[in-house]
Amino acid sequence: MSFLRNLESKLEKLIEGGFKSAFKSEVQPIELARKLSREMDAHRAASVSRTYAPNEFTVYLSPGDREQFSHYEEGLTRELSLYLLEHARKRGYSLVSRPTVAIETEQRLDLGTFGIRARLADAPAQEAPVEPDSGHTMVYSAHDVSAPARPLDASAPGMRAVIETGDRRYALTPPVTVVGRGREADVKLDDANVSRRHAEFRFDDGRWTVVDLGSTNGTQFRGAPLNYPAPLDHGDRIRFGNTDVTFVLE
Repeated sequence: MSFLRNLESKLEKLIEGGFKSAFKSEVQPIELARKLSREMDAHRAASVSRTYAPNEFTVYLSPGDREQFSHYEEGLTRELSLYLLEHARKRGYSLVSRPTVAIETEQRLDLGTFGIRARLADAPAQEAPVEPDSGHTMVYSAHDVSAPARPLDASAPGMRAVIETGDRRYALTPPVTVVGRGREADVKLDDANVSRRHAEFRFDDGRWTVVDLGSTNGTQFRGAPLNYPAPLDHGDRIRFGNTDVTFVLE
């Protein structure tokens, strides 16, 4: 039995054991497995001596689809993680750690669509990939499995971008919003470890990105040093100096 077919059999047992009523989600678990492996292939990164595969995956579901998956979500993510581990072994990819799969709700997705974000986390410095993973969230349709994936639109009409820190909220203004400690900054942070012009939020081609401006103490994005312009998704966390902010679309 092929590994994919074996996975399909396990997923069917999970669904049957999770609840008695029929599984009604538009998104089928086996299709998640296929698209996760596709994203692993698409986001592999070559270093000097190895080809690394992403080791962190987030699956985004519409509220309606997420409700159906909630009955057996823990078992599903475990089986998907094992599937990705085997996929990486078969392709000869190196892994920094065992692949993890998390499931989250995304309000912007319609029933029957799902998003996947693949990320290579904690790669050894001496084996840093040539092109670090940008963390794009790619959206697929369960209604048309052959349709190409598209990036999740982080700037749908009517959505405003803000950053939150503590009890304060700052609106981001296109095309560029400068964050820093100096007077010239659009968003001023009272933090001695923040440079006068620390970083910029940039809006271009329908998407917000964040980039460090050569600050003294650097910028952390998703827990890693920010060394390149990074596309932003709702809920992303960024640290400027000692100040943590959250990027929010509303």
